Amino acid sequence: MTSSPSPTSRTIVLGALLGAASSVLGAQSIPPLPHPVTNNAVAAGMIDRHWQIFSFLGIDTTRLWSGITRDAFAFDDASKRWRTLRKVPGPMGRLAATAQVVGGRVYLFGGYTVDARGTEHSLDRVDILDGTHDTWSRGAPIPTSIDDAVSGVYRDSLIYLVSGWHENDNVQRVQIYDIARNRWSAGTPVPGPGVFGHTGAIAGNAIVYIDGVTRNLDLPKYRLAQQSWLGTIDPAHPDRIAWRPLAPHPGPNRYRAAAASCGSLVIFAGGTDNPYNYNGIGYDGAPSPPLSSVIAFDTRTGAWSLLPSAPTSTMDHRALVIRDDRAVIVGGMRQDQRVSSDVVQWSIGACRS
Repeated sequence: MTSSPSPTSRTIVLGALLGAASSVLGAQSIPPLPHPVTNNAVAAGMIDRHWQIFSFLGIDTTRLWSGITRDAFAFDDASKRWRTLRKVPGPMGRLAATAQVVGGRVYLFGGYTVDARGTEHSLDRVDILDGTHDTWSRGAPIPTSIDDAVSGVYRDSLIYLVSGWHENDNVQRVQIYDIARNRWSAGTPVPGPGVFGHTGAIAGNAIVYIDGVTRNLDLPKYRLAQQSWLGTIDPAHPDRIAWRPLAPHPGPNRYRAAAASCGSLVIFAGGTDNPYNYNGIGYDGAPSPPLSSVIAFDTRTGAWSLLPSAPTSTMDHRALVIRDDRAVIVGGMRQDQRVSSDVVQWSIGACRS
């Protein structure tokens, strides 16, 4: 699907705002994860007055169903090291979950399991990590079990799960989790096709997501859609979302890129233009090549922007981390389907408020 242009949208190249080139940070570098992992759910935020990055679940270097893990790690900005947390609850590891940090807790949603026969099962789990005591608890189950959804936080009180895969097909549902009440409500569904592996975030009261995979009646079974959507949340009725298509974003279509909000910007990094299953081999049988390009949408001006590229090509992500003037990617898959433990950082300049 090709989105119709928005009259206020345009493509620009950021200069002074984001700097002339990207660079790997030296003195502020973050050490690698304890071991390589990809498709891990990543989130970051303040816990006990310390900024922390979290990595949950994913798959190891085997890229086989047996390598799907329940591992959990946290990087503390004070200690400058990763620590191993208690494993994510559940009998099996899983993929395509999504996580958010709010109020000193980490909320981990959905994902899917894979058994020895290759059967995949979407989950309705909400697992909540107390970041202070390293203890897990359960939240109210997701009404429609989901994996490969986009998530975002609104006003530190609501977490939105946008579209994604449910058992046998994509859904157009928007599912909203009320943190304080531990209950779910339904938001205005996405007007475009339901997709999985799309990428997006919430900036202010705006939900922005792009692309993703639709189910295809012909071969290959799944195809990457070209789409860009903006959803405006009604502050008085947060379940009401006014959706509209955006002008096509610059660069190639993206599957399983990393995204985060940064002031008024929603930033998209990496991914691939050839959708694949968890082994990194495309549904068309060809190895999927990772991207290094980075783009952003400014929710204030309605402009798409080309940003300095990441230092390395990377894909198979669940989220991007923004810390001050840095973008951070944790783990993921590099060239030739190499599963990485690296934490890649580069400068993006100041975010717009």
